[in-house]
Amino acid sequence: MGWARRAGSPGEGGVDHPAAHAAPRKDRAVTQPPVETRLLIATRNEGKMREIRDLFTGLPFRLVFPVDQFLERLPDEADLERGTSFAENAVAKARYFAKRATIPTMAEDSGLEVDALDGAPGVFSARWAQMHGAGSREGGDDAANNALLLERLAGVPDEQRTARYRCVVAYLDTPLAKPQLVEATCEGRILSQARGSGGFGYDPLFLSSDLGMTFAEAPLPAKQRVSHRGRAIRALVEVLLRRSR
Repeated sequence: MGWARRAGSPGEGGVDHPAAHAAPRKDRAVTQPPVETRLLIATRNEGKMREIRDLFTGLPFRLVFPVDQFLERLPDEADLERGTSFAENAVAKARYFAKRATIPTMAEDSGLEVDALDGAPGVFSARWAQMHGAGSREGGDDAANNALLLERLAGVPDEQRTARYRCVVAYLDTPLAKPQLVEATCEGRILSQARGSGGFGYDPLFLSSDLGMTFAEAPLPAKQRVSHRGRAIRALVEVLLRRSR
């Protein structure tokens, strides 16, 4: 269960996008090989890099990452995820890296929303434990974040542990262009014990409603089919491919 929608800029309404759920059509006639588009993926997160590479397999895009462009990590990168929404953060990251690399850029921001915690950790998902005095100074400490989540949900019954992953993907042709945004979600609930060794982030605790297993237990193709990130990126790719025809 989940959905994807696309919009032109943060705050605008969107529409349900079937590309988030369906595999790309294979019955279209191809008259010539597609020209590869060089696309910077604005993340240094190894887990996200691995999943995004997989999602773009076989598509006419040549992915590059900040390290491939010799874009060293600068102190001002720490401020790129200080927005109040996933869309704001995604656009900030896309614009920042598009300015540095001067090529088309895609960025995403995502996180976990737990209903019993009024939507927390939300946009603070990666550095949630760090904000509460635990984990590493840089944030992104999966073990500490998961421990804090279990602590906050102690005593909450299973039926009230509903949650969702949310992802917003932002694409820019140029640093000053209007961003193309796609947002997607996937539904589940939070377990009381971790299960599985794959994935990253909160995946060992997130039981997918679609799969009946945690994202950490799921094979990568299964996770990609239903995940917030998979849905959002497939919808964006469909938009970009349509524009190029």
